[in-house]
Amino acid sequence: MTIRLAVLYGGQSGEHDVSCRSAASILANLDRKRYQVTEVLIDRDGGWHVGGRPTPLPAALRVLRAQDVVFPALHGPYGEDGTVASLLEWLGVPYVGNGVFASAAGMDKGVTKRLLAAEGLRVSPGVTLRPGEELSPDDRRRLDLPVFVKPARAGSSLGVVKVDDWAGVPAALELARQVDPKVLIEQGARGREIDVAVLQHPDGRVQAGPPLEIRVTVAGFFDYDAKYDGGAVFQIPAPLDAATTEVLQDRAIRAFQALDCRGLLRVDFFLPAEGSPEPIVNEVNTFPGFTAASQFPQIWHKAGIGFAALIDILISGALVDRDRTSHSGLPRPRAANLV
Repeated sequence: MTIRLAVLYGGQSGEHDVSCRSAASILANLDRKRYQVTEVLIDRDGGWHVGGRPTPLPAALRVLRAQDVVFPALHGPYGEDGTVASLLEWLGVPYVGNGVFASAAGMDKGVTKRLLAAEGLRVSPGVTLRPGEELSPDDRRRLDLPVFVKPARAGSSLGVVKVDDWAGVPAALELARQVDPKVLIEQGARGREIDVAVLQHPDGRVQAGPPLEIRVTVAGFFDYDAKYDGGAVFQIPAPLDAATTEVLQDRAIRAFQALDCRGLLRVDFFLPAEGSPEPIVNEVNTFPGFTAASQFPQIWHKAGIGFAALIDILISGALVDRDRTSHSGLPRPRAANLV
C-alpha cells in the first residue's frame, strides 16, 4: 500500500535555506514505490506552494489533511517552534517529529535550560533578557567571561555573538535582538563539543546514537558559517571511553524525556576537560539539520541506519498512533471543513 506523504518545508524564518536543503535531502532519499510524495513549500513571504504551484491557503490545508502523514522539514520560528505542529494537530493528520509542547519548549533556550535543570541535568549559568532589559551588575558578577549572547528562539547560531569583554554586550544584544527580542546571555562553557542524537523507534524504544565530536577549523565557535560552509570536522564516534559515552547517551535520553519529545532530538553538550565529569547541556534541537552532511543523519549512518532507513523509521513512528492519539496525547480532533 502506497503511503501518501507531504514534505513541508521552507518557512519565513532565517533558516529558510537550511530547511530547503533538509527537504531536498529527504526528497532525494524517499522510496517513491512506497510513498506518494507531495511537496509543500512555504515561501519567505508566507505564501504556500503545492507541487511547485502557488496555492491559496485553504486549498493547501486540504492537501495536507488528505495525507496519511506529513514530514515537516522546517527549522526555526514559524515551523520548528510548535506553530506548524499545532496546525497539523488541528487538521488531524499524523506528522513526523515532536509535538506542540516539545517543539515550543525546545525552541526557547531559556525555557529549555529551566526544564533540563529541573530534571537534574547540568546547564551553564545564564540570564534571559526581555525587550528593554539589560544585563545587571549582579548578573555580571555571577557570570564569568566569555559569555555568549543568543536570540532565545532561533537556530543555526543566527545572531549568536561571543563576548570576551563586558563592553561588547550592548552591541551583541542589539544584533541578537534583530533575530528575537528575547535574548539569553549564557556563560561560555569550556570543553569538548559533543553531540548526541536520540531516535525513537516505531515500537517506542528510545535509542541514543554514538557521540559526535565537533572540531571547528575556521571560526572561533560553531557558528552559522562553520555549520554550513565546511568550517568544522565531525568525528564519529568521538574518541571517548565507554563510561563517558554511556553518561552522554543517558543524559541525552533524559533530555528527550524531560521535554516530552517524540521521534527525534539532538542534544549538544560541552564535556569539561577538567573538574566535574558531568557534561553540560548546551542546547537541544527538536528538528536538527537533515542534509546528508548534517550531524543527525551522520550519527545514525555510523550506527548502521542509512538516510533512507532513518526517514522510514521516523515516518513509521508517526503512523503507529494514526488511529489512536495525537502528538499531544489527546484524541485526534476532527478538523472543521475548509472552504
